[in-house]
Amino acid sequence: MGMLPIGALAALIGLMTGMVLGLAARLGEFCTLGAIESAIYGDDQRRLRLWGIVLGTAIFSTFLLADAGLIDIEATIYHAIAWNPLASIIGGAVFGYGMALAGNCGFGALARFGGGDLRAFVVVVVMAISGYVTLNGPLANLRILAFPQHPADAPQGYAHLVAAQLGVPPLAFATIVAAALTVWALSYAPLRRAHHRIGWGVAAGLSISLALWGTSTLNAMSFGAVPVEGHSFTAPLGRALLWLMTASSGGLGFAVGSVAGVLAGAFIGSSIKGHFRWEACEDPRELGRQVSGAALMGVGGIVAMGCSVGQGLTGFATLAYSAPVTLAAIYFGALYGLRRLIQGYQPD
Repeated sequence: MGMLPIGALAALIGLMTGMVLGLAARLGEFCTLGAIESAIYGDDQRRLRLWGIVLGTAIFSTFLLADAGLIDIEATIYHAIAWNPLASIIGGAVFGYGMALAGNCGFGALARFGGGDLRAFVVVVVMAISGYVTLNGPLANLRILAFPQHPADAPQGYAHLVAAQLGVPPLAFATIVAAALTVWALSYAPLRRAHHRIGWGVAAGLSISLALWGTSTLNAMSFGAVPVEGHSFTAPLGRALLWLMTASSGGLGFAVGSVAGVLAGAFIGSSIKGHFRWEACEDPRELGRQVSGAALMGVGGIVAMGCSVGQGLTGFATLAYSAPVTLAAIYFGALYGLRRLIQGYQPD
């Protein structure tokens, strides 16, 4: 292990923790858009309430490890860069609307591709490209002009704010938030009876904090060469695609391992359930809609500095200011997109 390059170690952390997320998607039915769809249109809140388990676990374990000096929350982009509320709202809403059109977020598309869905592969590739066009390509200057980023003068998080105001450890506030989310999740009787889903929810939450722990450790070992980061699936899709095309130029790191891990976990999970099968798109209009949605997700995810997993899980695990606002914007953007799609299928 000690003989591996530091980038390979980061990739290994991403791979192992990403596999857990992929398994949770296939075996625990953990899905962002699926949670919204089933709650709003299927009268079933189990997948939505499962988010309470995942977030509660991720928040408590992250701050517990941070309290022990094992995670450097302040080094994550969610705290090191000053929060831009407009970027969270607009970027999140665009991402959510694109998610509805595409039928999945980046994480969900990876999980579906791991189950043999070739339509999801198209979503992943288009999202990766549009994300990098916005991050470093032709749209980068426009993005920076519209949504400027500046280094933060203080940690950009609610737990740190409360700690500074009241003089209590950030862990105290984080524990209250984590407990409230867990109680909200378990107050729904159908979820309480779904023990396997709760188990995978806990596993998914732990994968978020373990990723932050692993990269924090490597960050200290490498004197900052490895950034402190967790799972996110907008810019990392582009990084993984670039690495596949130009591995000789380097770039192996956590993001590449994370993407590969979700794919591997989803493949294993779908195989265990006997659900793996190759699927393709037979409707050109559907493919066009999914490509458009993927492009919007790439743009929105970069503007918001994270997707439904990047902000909604990793950022939320650090209780960053941006996380709940971005997640709410994603939710309402997706809700609007779903309603537009449903109206489009209604007879005139």
